Amino acid sequence: MRYLPKSPADREAMLREIGAASIDDLFAVIPEEFRLTGDLDIPRQMAESEIVDHFKAAAAQNANGYTSFLGAGAYRHYRPVLIDTIVQRGEFLTSYTPYQAEITQGTLQAIFEFQTMICELTGMDIANASMYDGSTGAAEAVMMAIRVTGRDNVLVARSVHPEYREVMHTYAQHQGHDAAEVDYIREGHNAGRIDLAALEAAVTGQTACILIQSPNFFGTVEDVAAIAEIAHKNGALLIVSIAEAVSLGAIRPPVEADIVSLEAQSFGVALSYGGPYCGVLAAKEKYLRQMPGRLVGETKDKHGRRGFVLTLSTREQHIRREKATSNICTNQALVALMATVYMTIYGKQGIREVALQNLAKADYAAKSLSHSGKLLFVNTPRFHEFVLQTDESPAQLNQRLLDQKIIGGLDLQKWYPELGNATLWCATELTTREQIDRAAKVIAAAPALAVG
Repeated sequence: MRYLPKSPADREAMLREIGAASIDDLFAVIPEEFRLTGDLDIPRQMAESEIVDHFKAAAAQNANGYTSFLGAGAYRHYRPVLIDTIVQRGEFLTSYTPYQAEITQGTLQAIFEFQTMICELTGMDIANASMYDGSTGAAEAVMMAIRVTGRDNVLVARSVHPEYREVMHTYAQHQGHDAAEVDYIREGHNAGRIDLAALEAAVTGQTACILIQSPNFFGTVEDVAAIAEIAHKNGALLIVSIAEAVSLGAIRPPVEADIVSLEAQSFGVALSYGGPYCGVLAAKEKYLRQMPGRLVGETKDKHGRRGFVLTLSTREQHIRREKATSNICTNQALVALMATVYMTIYGKQGIREVALQNLAKADYAAKSLSHSGKLLFVNTPRFHEFVLQTDESPAQLNQRLLDQKIIGGLDLQKWYPELGNATLWCATELTTREQIDRAAKVIAAAPALAVG
């Protein structure tokens, strides 16, 4: 897509060439009541110096100096400065898609290394690098499972990220597939996990796959092996969505799964107001031909020199629409490169240390905040998120925190009204003890609630 600025003289010449008296003549076919006759209600154009001042003023409004306990699929982790140094090199920053292998070896190698690291991380055989984010990755995994099994029905854990579920339901609805949700356990042992009894009762001979998230939206770790057993004995596939990549530094990879959908934003990708992020699909090798996006492979040229090529590209931009596995057309290579640099810098031991720091910070935060509320799902293993239930409404609580430059937990009432005044809190390696203590102090100072 291009923007071609034209002078008034250029426009007049173009109109003469096509035989039109004015630009309005080009829109004569549009009924008059639908035409825009006045100016758009937008600010006037600005000079370059004014634009710079405008963005400086906007930047000054950012929440500098605020402490944040938000997570829920977008996580605040430290980004090594080397990441931007590498990804801003012209060879990576300006490249688009690696169609011509002879001139895009750097981009192809970066994707290949990324895929290799993802396979090592998830315990899967193959991985791609072409999903927009974790939500579309999960939805594409479901469509992939439907193609593999030839079945139409899908079961989704209600403990999967609500926005991931919305994306998946949109995919399923418009392709004529049924998607039912399976509830989670409220109290006692395994609270916060998918209800295995309800899941087993819901699986049928037409169930293509079961989609779960682990750690799930509440931060609790699912029993992947038990869920895989239920899926496989009924001929269904198991898809595990992972919204927090850092968790794989401390939690056993979901090797029992058939397909793993991963959001790699935590690996050096900035929050950036919600994107672009880095979605990934990894799977068992036998499902290779049904994987959407593109895969890069390693080969040798006629001189025996190592090289990289697009081994598989089953998206609609490359092959006939009816044969395509997906209409995903993006190439997240630049964002995937950020994750690749992150994984290379930290290595296996470094990622584990980051994960253990997250576990420790979240454990301290949960214990500190529990003095002013009730922790839910306490008997189930969790990573760095937890649910806090309070007498005070989430809106009131978060406003008091915000007054003290603290961004509190995510209000869960929109998606889980049955949990009452519940908020989802997150602590990462960037969360300090002092910040946690300050938040706990503000929550403890809640005004007395009126009775009667």
